[in-house]
This record gives sequence, C-alpha cells and structure tokens, in this order.
Amino acid sequence: MKTALITGIGGQDGAYLAAHLLAEGYKVVGTSRDATVGRFDGLRALGIRDEITIRSMSLVDFRSTIKVVAEEAPDEVYNLAGQTSVFVSFEQPVETFESIVVGIVNLLEAIRILKAPIRLYNAGSSEMFGNTGITPATEETSIKPRSPYGIAKATSFWQVAQYREAYSLHACTGILFNHESPLRPERFVTQKIVAAACRIAAGEQQTLSLGDLTVQRDWGWAPEYVVAMHRMLQQEQPEDLVIATGRTHSLEKFVAAAFSAVGLRWRPYVRHDERLVRPTELTCGRADPARAREKLGWQARYQMPDVARMMVEARLARASHEIRHAV
Repeated sequence: MKTALITGIGGQDGAYLAAHLLAEGYKVVGTSRDATVGRFDGLRALGIRDEITIRSMSLVDFRSTIKVVAEEAPDEVYNLAGQTSVFVSFEQPVETFESIVVGIVNLLEAIRILKAPIRLYNAGSSEMFGNTGITPATEETSIKPRSPYGIAKATSFWQVAQYREAYSLHACTGILFNHESPLRPERFVTQKIVAAACRIAAGEQQTLSLGDLTVQRDWGWAPEYVVAMHRMLQQEQPEDLVIATGRTHSLEKFVAAAFSAVGLRWRPYVRHDERLVRPTELTCGRADPARAREKLGWQARYQMPDVARMMVEARLARASHEIRHAV
C-alpha cells in the first residue's frame, strides 16, 4: 500500500484528491496547521473523513514539516496548501508569498535532506501566465503574472524546477487553470454566483453584485483535475504540465449558465460593483492542454456549462436535503 501525504487537504482539491487516492488503494495522510480544530467539511461531504489521518503541520515551519514527512515516510506528497484567493492576495501579499513559496521550499528541503525517494506534486496556477490573449498557454509560454498570487505561484514553479534539476528530485508542478465544484466556498466568484442564482430563484435574495463580467477563464470540473495530479506522479520522468479544458468563456457566460440552470435570465438581477474589480486584472486565460493529453492520457470531459449546471444542481439538492431533515 502506497502512502500519500496531502498538504491543504481541507480545501476543495485536497478533498477530491483524497477520495481519488483512497479509491486507488492508498493510505492517505493530510496536514493542517491545527488538526484538532479543523472542520474538514470537504472530507465530511465526501464521506471520507474517518478514512484519513490528519497531522498538525505548518509548511512555513521547517521543523514541523520535516518531522511529519520523516515520520509518515510517504511515497508521494501533494502540495495543495497556501493562500488560494487571487482577490485576497492583493490585501495580503506577504502572507500569500510566504504560505506558497516558503511552504514549497520547506517541503523540497525536507525531501532533499531526508534523501527519501518521495515524488512531489506542486499545485501551480494559470495565474502565473498573466494575460494569454488569443494564444493558448502551453508549458513553454512566458510567465508574466499580474497578481501577488500569480507571482507567488510562479516563484514556487521555478523553485520546483530548480530542485528537480539541481538535486534530481522527482518533483513537478501542475499548471492548473480554473476548476470548480460544489466544495468551493462562497468567497470564490463561481460559488458566489451559483449561491445567488439559487437564492434569487427561491425568493431569498434580490440582486447579485459582481465586478468585471468580461474577464475570460478556462473553467473545468475539479474532481477530474485531481486525476491528472495523480497521473503526473506516476510518470517515469517528472514533467510540468498544463491542465485545462482547452475552452475559454467569459464570466458573463458563467453567470448566464448558472441562472439558466434555475430557470432565470440573469440580466435583471446582476449589478456591477466597481469595488470588486481587482487592481490589475487578468482579462483572459486560454490554455492548450495537448501535452497532458499526450503524456497522461487525460482529457477534460466537462466544460464550463456543465460545471455551472452541476454546481447549481448540487446546491439545490443540498438545500432540499436540509429542508427534508428539518421537517
């Protein structure tokens, strides 16, 4: 039985990855800054909380990091921890940089010092490319981030590449474009839209305030993306890969899809709020995931309209379940 260590297991990707690895026969260990107080709602929602060992570990504390890695002796480490919100990164640039960059360096150093045959996956982000324009981003695309979050992810990407080359570590970065699911908290705009559409349809909310609706993203389905993460670490030679659907849509189209799923037209309910526009916005993100298809045999099944619809359906099903159990 292989052992996988997942940092950031309390998040969306951590929960889905844990479920996938359990299904593959792994022992799964997750980390949290304080395992005694973490709620791990994602793990509970998937019904797997009791199957996971949770260890207290702070990635910005090297002693804590190397202690857990040494004691658990994992075959694979998936680093999904760190600040996850682009919007928040403008308000907390130092915390964003430290949690992402110091965290990955501590993991890399722990593996190097222990001289353990550990394979490391690092969660990168399409935000490190900045605006891709009409040309889809590939693994060779120039890195020009436009946010503190993107800068931190770009730095972590280069740190992994440097350790791979200098110390022959089996380490790689998945350059994931946007991927969503019902486990997204409402601080993410996609879940904010889905929640508002459902509440408006139920008569519980009147309007939805959003920033720039013209921004364009490649949105995929998170449970599919964790499969790509796992496959990346099964490759004989580690390689950084772009993971995406290959199709880009505007935020306006996501809004339209979510409202359509509840039987509403969106325009009467959506208001523009200038305060929600980022200081430097990534206007367009396009991806070419051809290499992931070639190397991993991985291809996204679900596109943005599917993602919006499935998120709405999951929220409505959860609300219906709560009402039945409240009666």
